[in-house]
Amino acid sequence: MTWLNYHHLLYFWTVATEGTIVKASEVLRLAPSTISVQIKELEEALDEKLFERKGRQLVLTEAGHVAQAYAEEIFTLGREMVDTLQTGMAQRPTRVAVGVSDVLPKLIVYRLLEPIFDYEDPIQLVCVEGEIDQLLGKLSIHELDVVLTDAPLAPNVPIQAFNHPLGQSEVGVFGAPDLVEKYGKSWPESFSGAPFILPGSKTSVRRALGGWFERKELHVHAVAEVDDRALMQVLGEKGRGFFAAPAVLADEVYELHGLEQVGILDGVKERFYAVTLDRRIRHPVVDHLTQHARRELEKEAEALANAMAANEENS
Repeated sequence: MTWLNYHHLLYFWTVATEGTIVKASEVLRLAPSTISVQIKELEEALDEKLFERKGRQLVLTEAGHVAQAYAEEIFTLGREMVDTLQTGMAQRPTRVAVGVSDVLPKLIVYRLLEPIFDYEDPIQLVCVEGEIDQLLGKLSIHELDVVLTDAPLAPNVPIQAFNHPLGQSEVGVFGAPDLVEKYGKSWPESFSGAPFILPGSKTSVRRALGGWFERKELHVHAVAEVDDRALMQVLGEKGRGFFAAPAVLADEVYELHGLEQVGILDGVKERFYAVTLDRRIRHPVVDHLTQHARRELEKEAEALANAMAANEENS
């Protein structure tokens, strides 16, 4: 068995973090030549090149990126161990790394992550946002424990992972009060020609939204196409157009941004999934998160359905 030289790993990690051997030598107070030699010894021990030169720059190889991720976790755990022993903490926090697809509304993300903060034991949450392909790559090498997304994985993804449905929500259309007053008097007929901020093409709701407009024979004025849901809400708050969002967020969207829900897109739903490498979720915190999300989303969907039914009876 080959034992890892942690001094060599520290020198490599410092260079990867600082960007150059010169800067790393200042941090470590070692000669650049010493660091170069010991990184070379680490590469020989691992039988992998960790850096490659591009012009005057050192760039991490694919193996270097993997090694950097492991080194980050190793030295983070080392710092935690020292802190735990020095402060006398009885229990080290359980670490849970959650990947969040960048197409998910931030308010929904908070709803899904909220039970972690109320977990019975101390938790260290690591939250990583990005595109789904990047997150699945991190999941495959165990950098993440779970990925939250708005669509199930396609059968042709290159890793073996499993979809865990969390729930769904009706989709509402939100806008500033002035726009609602102008276009929302007779939903949805009066909505034709309204300015609309479309979600990015990579979101699951985009396709459903286009189909809904066609079914209703409505022609909206697409003023923008935005991937970032947070930016979409800001544009909506400034009165630039209507946008679609999960109807379960109606109260929060109104309280935080003063935006009103003009109507519900009947037949359109936004779904939420947790993706893990396990068919049966083993991580206790991830299991707690998924169970809580299912209960809460089901409860809110039922309350919304009852409110919609009551409105239909009164109209």
